[in-house]
Amino acid sequence: MTQFSGISAVLLNCSLVHDSKDSHTRKLLNRVRGIMTTEGVDVELIHMLDHQIGFGMVPDTTALGDDTDDWPGIQAKIMAADILVIGTPIWLGVKSSLATLAIERMYANSGDRNEHGQYLYYGKTGGCVVTGNEDGVKACSMEVLYAMSHIGYVVPPQADCGWLGEVGPGPSYGDVVEGEDVPAGYDSDFTNKNTTIMSWNLMHTAKMLRDGGGFPVGGNVADSWRDYTNAEQQDPDAD
Repeated sequence: MTQFSGISAVLLNCSLVHDSKDSHTRKLLNRVRGIMTTEGVDVELIHMLDHQIGFGMVPDTTALGDDTDDWPGIQAKIMAADILVIGTPIWLGVKSSLATLAIERMYANSGDRNEHGQYLYYGKTGGCVVTGNEDGVKACSMEVLYAMSHIGYVVPPQADCGWLGEVGPGPSYGDVVEGEDVPAGYDSDFTNKNTTIMSWNLMHTAKMLRDGGGFPVGGNVADSWRDYTNAEQQDPDAD
């Protein structure tokens, strides 16, 4: 038994590569998976392009006329997990369209409530993995982590990691390079350090939230904010 037994995580690969084994983002997500599974976390890695996912701000786009929408099944796995890590490549300096799609589909459920009356994603922990051959790891992480925080996820310290190759054409993360002993990026101390710290902080936060019964209730239940509508009008220094 390890200290994080009972914690579960979904790693959502938003790569634009159809064959998941060729995805460079998956290779860095695999490092996250390896750390977490070693510590007892139940991890599932989902490749977005293995599924038919509709566009729309609704929980199920078959309601809009789509013949198929696999998102409700993915959403159910996200809701069952303590941790969600969104993995994305960088294209044109920003996160992939699939990462945007995933966040939009999650947002469609964000007005729902959990068992405490809080917004749906309260009590869950979020992180981000980014790979690419151009600048943008921090910018993409900023977008993803803000979106996750805004809809209710707890974002711990150092909740992102990434790897960048040289600008322009060249090896991507995990590519075998002639004359090199290890695949590209695998020997990056910076990437490996941040990946390890991120994984552990996600696990620590998820366990604290689970052990504590979720995010505390107090002033954050959807309708209780009205109890404080006059609080800003109280001025102790007023005459």
